[in-house]
Amino acid sequence: MDIQENIINKVAQSGLVTVDLADYAPKEEIVIYDIKDNLFHGLILKEKDFRTFIKEHEWSQYQNKHIGIICSTDAIVPTWAYMLLANKLEPYVLSVHFGDKDSVWSNLFNQALDGMDFSTYQDERVVVKGCGEIYVPESAFIKFTLGLSKVVKSIMYGEPCSTVPVYKRKS
Repeated sequence: MDIQENIINKVAQSGLVTVDLADYAPKEEIVIYDIKDNLFHGLILKEKDFRTFIKEHEWSQYQNKHIGIICSTDAIVPTWAYMLLANKLEPYVLSVHFGDKDSVWSNLFNQALDGMDFSTYQDERVVVKGCGEIYVPESAFIKFTLGLSKVVKSIMYGEPCSTVPVYKRKS
């Protein structure tokens, strides 16, 4: 007797929409500019020397990159120095941020989500993919959840075959 059973993909039939936040990851390079290299003896910023550097530095090397500006030493850097750097970088770069690579990465994710139209998920049951090869900052999961919960029926975290419930709209 040859009985053939049909294998049913219940996940595919569940009506779940899977969203991978890694799709919103920045594609361009992130470069960190450490102002410590402009400090005299690693401690003091000399305005005249800094202005000369600003004028003569080859800024085009940062073309089409996201820049994070930091000072990795325990020096007191005047705010105007960061302002000068940002102003000089702006014509060349995609964006300028104050912070290390992780904070720039997080800022870029949040900016991508700021422009998101959550209404495309109206009344859907959404699974937010949990693990992947690209790091997604927790701040992106939070921002996405807050926007999504205004329009969806439910939010789950993980994979469609194994999810953790996060939100369910009250009937």
